Amino acid sequence: MSWRNWGRTESAQPVRVLRPATEAHVATAIEQAAADGLPVKAVGSGHSFSGIAVAPGVQLDLSGLTGLVGVDHATDRVTLRAGTPLHAVPALLAPHGLAMPNLGDIDQQTISGAVSTGTHGTGLTFGGLATQVVGARFVDGWGEVHVVDASHKWLPAVALGLGALGVLTELTLQCVPAFQLQAVERPEPLEQVLDSWAERIRAHDHVEFYWFPHTATALTKTNTRLPLGAPTRPLPGWRRRLDDDLLANGLFELTCRACSRLPGLTPTVNRAAERLTGNRTFTDVATAVFTTRRSVRFREMEYAVPAGILPQVAREVGALIERRRWRVSFPLEFRVAAADDRWLSTAHERDSGYVAVHRYWRDAEDDYLTEVEALLRDHDGRPHWGKLHTRTAADLAGAYPRFADFLVLRDELDPDRRFANPYLERVLGA
Repeated sequence: MSWRNWGRTESAQPVRVLRPATEAHVATAIEQAAADGLPVKAVGSGHSFSGIAVAPGVQLDLSGLTGLVGVDHATDRVTLRAGTPLHAVPALLAPHGLAMPNLGDIDQQTISGAVSTGTHGTGLTFGGLATQVVGARFVDGWGEVHVVDASHKWLPAVALGLGALGVLTELTLQCVPAFQLQAVERPEPLEQVLDSWAERIRAHDHVEFYWFPHTATALTKTNTRLPLGAPTRPLPGWRRRLDDDLLANGLFELTCRACSRLPGLTPTVNRAAERLTGNRTFTDVATAVFTTRRSVRFREMEYAVPAGILPQVAREVGALIERRRWRVSFPLEFRVAAADDRWLSTAHERDSGYVAVHRYWRDAEDDYLTEVEALLRDHDGRPHWGKLHTRTAADLAGAYPRFADFLVLRDELDPDRRFANPYLERVLGA
């Protein structure tokens, strides 16, 4: 019984794999693991690049724990089973006229995996997905079920718990009336984007940009929220297939493979991509705009820095790439998120700018990620829990004001470290 994550950065050989279909099954699995002296780890889609989901003992596959539990129409709150994949949520919410307030650009994760690792979208007035959590049910290291609501003192820890406090079985989300997005995607001079970044993120609901190293162009994505009844102008099917399937996935896979074998081609290929980047405007339901299909495998590191210094950091990363003469075929991604109160959120108590650094999964190992990480650490950066980084509990403690409180709660809910694995031991301590 072998397991590998999507990015091919982690693997495991669990002692046994269980697929619980009910909360009671989860509790029984934890109790039995404790009797056998085995650790337990819940897994979803395997879309984390870090080792956070590695299960050396009992692997709980939550694919049987899916679906809608209930909707409170008075509050627009929706309860989902923890293994529900994000891509299934829109169809569950549509009959009720509801939507999640914000999403990232990938929807393959389970809802519990997405909130537990700190997944986020973009928008200076929107928090990460964990900020949408207003209630949860979970099973602790003793096999005991806990229920927390929006007023419970544990919620800011449980909503983004790294899988260290227990196994989530249900999540209640604060949703909003369904809405549409007007999307404007265009290439712009990188320096112009950086110079105007502070104004852009305050003037628009959702803003992000991608930058291919060795070029001077940013691909900007600006989304404006519209009511559901506003006129729509979705992309024609042929245009979506051309842009997203043929160019962004098919052709990009071929160019990444070529650059992996012949790195010297990378600047030329990136400049060609610069000329091919999309220039399009369309309006569609929010989920069709937020998320994008990604079939090209990659490895990713992402750090959150104070939002106000993102342009400075972007320039420093670009200068480092040129100085070290790395050949990087994958673009960097830059986003923002609002400050929040989740204890281990990368945006805890500060508006945050995000720098996502990617490598094609077949590229030879080098010091690109390591040196960029060092630069981001120097700017008070916090690493995304589900992505690659080298941080440890010793240096992470100072980055999170509630880190010690989280460890105290972990001792209370999982004193025997039933949910530990090598990754959690590194970032939280044994």
